[in-house]
Amino acid sequence: MTKKQKKVLIRILVSAVLVLLCALLPVENPYLRFGLFMIPYLIIGYDILRKAVLGVIHGEVFDENFLMAVATVGAIILGEYLEGVAVMLFYQIGELFQSYAVGKSRGNIAKLMDIRPDYANIETDGHMEQVDPDEVAIGTVITVLPGEKVPIDGTIEEGEASLNTSALTGESLPRQVRKGDQVISGSVNMSGVLKICTTKEFGESTVSKILELVENSSMKKSRSENFITRFARYYTPAVCYGALALALLPPVINLILGQEAHWTQWVTRALTTLVISCPCALVISIPLSFFGGIGGASAKGILVKGSNYLEALSETKYVVCDKTGTLTKGVFEVTKMEVAEGFLAEELIEYAACAEHYSNHPISRSLREAYGKEVDPERIRDVEEISGHGVCAYVDGRHVAAGNRKLMAKYQITPGTASGVGTEVHVAVDGVYAGCILISDVVKPGAKEAVASLKRSGVRKVIMLTGDAGPVAEAVAAELGVDEVKSELLPADKVAEVERLLEAKGKKEKLAFVGDGINDAPVLSRADLGIAMGALGSDAAIEAADIVLMDDDPAKIALAMRISAKTLRIVHQNIVFALAVKFACLILGAVGVVGMWWAIFADVGVMVLAVLNATRALATNNM
Repeated sequence: MTKKQKKVLIRILVSAVLVLLCALLPVENPYLRFGLFMIPYLIIGYDILRKAVLGVIHGEVFDENFLMAVATVGAIILGEYLEGVAVMLFYQIGELFQSYAVGKSRGNIAKLMDIRPDYANIETDGHMEQVDPDEVAIGTVITVLPGEKVPIDGTIEEGEASLNTSALTGESLPRQVRKGDQVISGSVNMSGVLKICTTKEFGESTVSKILELVENSSMKKSRSENFITRFARYYTPAVCYGALALALLPPVINLILGQEAHWTQWVTRALTTLVISCPCALVISIPLSFFGGIGGASAKGILVKGSNYLEALSETKYVVCDKTGTLTKGVFEVTKMEVAEGFLAEELIEYAACAEHYSNHPISRSLREAYGKEVDPERIRDVEEISGHGVCAYVDGRHVAAGNRKLMAKYQITPGTASGVGTEVHVAVDGVYAGCILISDVVKPGAKEAVASLKRSGVRKVIMLTGDAGPVAEAVAAELGVDEVKSELLPADKVAEVERLLEAKGKKEKLAFVGDGINDAPVLSRADLGIAMGALGSDAAIEAADIVLMDDDPAKIALAMRISAKTLRIVHQNIVFALAVKFACLILGAVGVVGMWWAIFADVGVMVLAVLNATRALATNNM
């Protein structure tokens, strides 16, 4: 609890004790009774009265402070001292509760997103010096000790360590890094000393961009928030004028008809409606619900750029996915080897890895990784890379050809047929066919379940767009259970496909495109909702998309949709509950069925219940 909240709590307790004493003391003198009740009233309500007066002076008349001031002052003028002070007392209790709930939610989010580093270590003349991360230039070598946060994005120059990226991805599994690996700010070094050469300034690093994104998310309001803002703008003045009419018209009509006016009765009813009408429950709980939803998503590594995008998730019925890097790992791996007679699998991969030793092609790298051993360059000579065919080289004095069917045909070698989908690398040794190595872009472990989860979440169709060849795309689509697939597409073709889908969908339905945020920027921008695989914080992903999945896990899309649906349910519950109770009490108050105490419940009670309900949006553990 903050100092300000503690002061309010003390004022509430003191006022409550004084009100109780005033109510119990048998004071008959009306002036003395008035004076006694004014003490707790001013203690508890002086700030509300001050804000109401300032609002009138500045032209901002119709707000909750004005409503409370008019209602309580009116009750006191009518001699209802206890009710007047009680209204102000319970209103302040509600405000304190609301302040505490909002502060707690902000504190939880701040804790979850506590990734901003306080300093960077720079070694100068053999001494370690802590400097502000803003002062570190690109290319500076910084030292990150165990237990410290990585302050700025960079490349490891020296050392090995495990990094905790849970604040960025929501996952607790450590990430192993070593010399040459890229690291991002916000990660926590769990073991080992790292020396990192910075590749960005602090203001452009991942941690700064993420914090900026979360802080600015409240600027992009949802339709529900905009509705409540517009509603309050017209609702409060309408209620005030309605209360004025309720206080004046019935007594005047009674006088015209020759009956008793009953001014006190109608003015009391008017004041009761003013207390009931305060729109705090809606004005506070709706933004708090979205704030909680965005904070809960952030804790799971899902960065939402605004509550309008969180709201749009719940209306998403079509999800279009890129293949490489989204549903697949985007990294080539050896998935199968078919060995010809007279050769062993170990020989096949060894000859291929040696022949491809000097090539930087992704397929060559995947062959070397599959071999898993250091290749001695002394064993290799006369390397010849034939464009569009493959590589030829002498390995241990034997001629090795590794490439596609065209390369085999060049040496008049008949290759075998691979049983599988992927890129074929055929290998021949001294003119004899040795076998075939199949290399594929491997499907992400959770991709199939991610597609199934999307359909369970209400998505009507999952479509995959890719530049890959037809057979490869069809095989991946069949494995994942994708509804529709389009292959061999250029970036412009993907935009055209999304345009076609946008025209075909319903007006209230949303289409989301999921891509890697780098090559798919045009499509991410064109879709109703752009969701990027963040690649642990790639700049392009954060800039291009409306939502960023920080750990590249496609399963997080369905989780984000569930968070969105839960948040919207809470918002709609609060709107319906608050309006239903308020309108019911307004009608009952206007006809005199309920009095000031029911008005207190309709205002403070509804606000407390709505805020309590809104804080549920922050919890995502059971989703």
